[in-house]
Amino acid sequence: MGAAMRRIQAGNALSAFGLGFTVPYLYVYVAQVRDLGAGTAGAVLAVFAMAALVVLPFTGRVIDRRGPLPVLVGGAMLASVGALAMGVSGSVPAAVLSATLLGAGTAVMQPALATMIVWCSSPTTRTRAFATQFFLANLGLGVGGLIGGQLVDESRPGSFTLLFSIEAVMFLVLAGIALTVRLPRPAVLAGAAGPRDAASGGRGGGMRALLSHRAMLQLCVLGFVLFFACYGQFESGLAAYGTEAAGIDPSTLGIALAANTAVIVIAQFVVLRLVERRKRSRVIAAVGLIWALAWVVAGYAGLGHGSQMVATVAFISTYALFGLGEAMLSPTVAPLVADLAPASMVGQYNSAFALVKQLALAVGPAVGGPMGAALHGPYIVTFVLFSLGITVLALRLGRQLTPVQDQPSLVAASRVVVRHQPETEPEAALAPTRRQLGPVR
Repeated sequence: MGAAMRRIQAGNALSAFGLGFTVPYLYVYVAQVRDLGAGTAGAVLAVFAMAALVVLPFTGRVIDRRGPLPVLVGGAMLASVGALAMGVSGSVPAAVLSATLLGAGTAVMQPALATMIVWCSSPTTRTRAFATQFFLANLGLGVGGLIGGQLVDESRPGSFTLLFSIEAVMFLVLAGIALTVRLPRPAVLAGAAGPRDAASGGRGGGMRALLSHRAMLQLCVLGFVLFFACYGQFESGLAAYGTEAAGIDPSTLGIALAANTAVIVIAQFVVLRLVERRKRSRVIAAVGLIWALAWVVAGYAGLGHGSQMVATVAFISTYALFGLGEAMLSPTVAPLVADLAPASMVGQYNSAFALVKQLALAVGPAVGGPMGAALHGPYIVTFVLFSLGITVLALRLGRQLTPVQDQPSLVAASRVVVRHQPETEPEAALAPTRRQLGPVR
């Protein structure tokens, strides 16, 4: 890992650490500490998500034209202002405006960070780079949440102001670290056409090119189902199902989320060794099967009529199984988005995928929350089917990918073959290998 990548990863971890201080307590802060009511708290959370949906369609083009660094710094500063404003918000307009700034700032940071990682990595190192990013982000969120929980006091609004101030400082630290990073400048931004632009079939830039890219469209559909069936249910439908159907104590939800984070942190690099030399499409397909099992275990927790202890263990195991699947996804999906993108459109592809994620996170709670609270059996069946749908969609996506896009480790294998070819061997001897591997990006 080079110096630039180390700084990017450190900034990513620190910003996640700052987010961990406030994300678990935002609803309680607005509804109870500032006494603005549950309706206002729900509106603040909705505005936080909607701000991302508004800014992300424009973010990718700015990244590709100006580079990810100014976008990341601008987003971090905007998020810092939003966090500080949220910490002193005592009225509905102030809370809504703060959530808008915070949501917009954090949203544009995601594709900017992803593009910086792409610029500082190669197809063979990208898998590990994104796995490291996911690991550090979860570690930062977990540690931040734990420390924030020790500092927060619902009877003292000042304790929440402290949490939001720490979050704001962490965003500024991210901006400061980013400004010290010397990014390599892709040739395509200097006016030359990169190999991936030529491989894109002359579609040109913009959304038209993205919408005509069949593999990317299939990946976006797959991504929506992934985020809808997992992240979109964590704090809404699955939580409602656990408390209503399984009789889980609300405090157990925190333990379940901690188990999810612990599995990710513990298993990430063990899982990485197992998946980085396997086909990405098959790894994602395996995640669908693991999550289907997770939903079956959740069904047993709520519908199995076992003891309360058994139901609690089963419910916590559901979150742990989701964590295992997440650890498998982190080194596969994000690098695949980058490998599918033409060199001049990496920012737009990352932003488009981030937009799909935000849509899923907005729709997921709206659909899953009422079902999880009232339609227990249909809720479990629905998401078992969605998880199996992940497997089907992943295998279909695999047919649209080149061998190297599906399995980047083949690039390293091809280099070993070339290195060991005798100098006198004719060029034609390498042709079968190249035909097998497809275009190397």
